[in-house]
Amino acid sequence: MEYVAVILPSLGVGVLFYFAMKAIFNADRSERDALAQAERESKANAEHPPQ
Repeated sequence: MEYVAVILPSLGVGVLFYFAMKAIFNADRSERDALAQAERESKANAEHPPQ
C-alpha cells in the first residue's frame, strides 16, 4: 500500500499535465482554424467585392 502512496502524487500531476496540454493544443488548433477561415473569407471578398 505504501507504493501507491508514493506513486499517486506523480500520477495525479501527470494527469493534470495531460489535460492542461490537451486543452492548450485544442485551443491552438481552434485559433488556427478560425484564422484560416477569416483569411479565406478575406481573400474571397477581395476577389469579388460586394456591389
